[in-house]
Amino acid sequence: MPVQDVVPELILLGGGVGVLLFALFAPRRVQPAAAGLSLLVLAAVAMVSIPMLGEQQTLTFFETFAIDDTALWGKLMVLSVTALIVLLCVDWFRTDARHGESYTLFLFSGLGAILLAGAADLMELVLAALLASAPGYALAAYHRQSRQASEAGIKYYLLGGLANGGMLYGAMLLFGLSGGTTFSQLAQQLPEADAFPAAAGFGLVVVGLAFKLGAVPAHAWMPDVADGSPAPAAAFLTIAPKIGAFIALSRLVAVMPEELVAWRPLLAILAATTMTIGNLSCLWQDDIRRLLGWSAVSQTGYGLMAITALGRSHLALPALLFFLAAYSLANIAAFGVVISLRGLRTRADFAGLSRTRPALSLALVIAFLSFVGIPPLAGFTAKLALFTATMEAGYTWLAALAVANTVASLFYYARFLGPAYFEPPDGDRDVFGWRPLLVVAVCTVGLIALGLGAEIAIDAFGRAALLPGSTP
Repeated sequence: MPVQDVVPELILLGGGVGVLLFALFAPRRVQPAAAGLSLLVLAAVAMVSIPMLGEQQTLTFFETFAIDDTALWGKLMVLSVTALIVLLCVDWFRTDARHGESYTLFLFSGLGAILLAGAADLMELVLAALLASAPGYALAAYHRQSRQASEAGIKYYLLGGLANGGMLYGAMLLFGLSGGTTFSQLAQQLPEADAFPAAAGFGLVVVGLAFKLGAVPAHAWMPDVADGSPAPAAAFLTIAPKIGAFIALSRLVAVMPEELVAWRPLLAILAATTMTIGNLSCLWQDDIRRLLGWSAVSQTGYGLMAITALGRSHLALPALLFFLAAYSLANIAAFGVVISLRGLRTRADFAGLSRTRPALSLALVIAFLSFVGIPPLAGFTAKLALFTATMEAGYTWLAALAVANTVASLFYYARFLGPAYFEPPDGDRDVFGWRPLLVVAVCTVGLIALGLGAEIAIDAFGRAALLPGSTP
């Protein structure tokens, strides 16, 4: 179990502690420097991780942690998301006396998401989920004087405690049936186990991961966190943990025998319910942050389609990874526009935005159209790959439902874009710092570039393995 296998994680852990010590002792006027330190830590982790792509795919630390391209791609996505969120935080938290401490929470929560992406053991899965969740509770309620933030934090915490407790109990059930906690042991021993306790244990673990994903039935926190939390924290919590949880769920279902637990139809129903509830809830939203929260729920439903197709379509895993990249860019771009225009939330607030801030208005259009799946943006290829993989897996009805949900989503996105382009402006729109503008520009260009270079990205993701097991 060579230590060099987890050097990126150790750097991130040590960097998070270093940023915390700096924030504790640095005077208030230099607290923003913690952002620079955080970016250096994230860059160092990325530099160590990138050369590991394409190397030997293996399980390490007694087969509890996967070192494969799937985990590495997930790690790089989480690092990129965290870096962009750090940039969004500088101006947002500048007047907060505890400014520097927030970056430690982002780094540790990101570490939890990264560990989730590599989890090949039930106990590591639970601990990684807890590490991703605990800093998130503090981030959601970071504005202590805000009633909305406090409400978001307590809802996130209570639902998380229930879901994570259920996950732990489910892990214990699976441990009792298999005699071990590693996914390799589950694959070997579960085929001989009793079906009912195996299904119960698997279901409880899925509910715990559904909380991180924002999927039904543990989805209720997402619109409240998107609405009440500090906007950078909301952007982070609706993206980073989701990346790790999707990959962790992929590993779990890959070792669950279908003849014992009918996980595929279960996840298909979960995907259908999640995307439909998310889209229907978006239809009457007049607050853009609640809209983004419910939109994040619906996007989780689309991602679950790829999990449903694992093992039956060679496109399932690359479609999932490409979808996560496209979703991350679009969601950060949308939240970046909201942060740039701090104080603007309702549809009426966006009236005439195309005349006062045409660049931001265009960025919002691109983000929303990518969510919908309009070419040539990255979201188009993501949706196309997801639909194709789902049909190859024999779930044409789910693909048809996803298409119907996609068409319906045009309506609620247009409700916000319409006033921006067809109503007169009500005064000028102040921009909140240059860093959010930079993040919006990077993500907008990224959506276009990823869409145009989709074939290259899909090919790279297609070479990824999913351990334990083989490439689906």
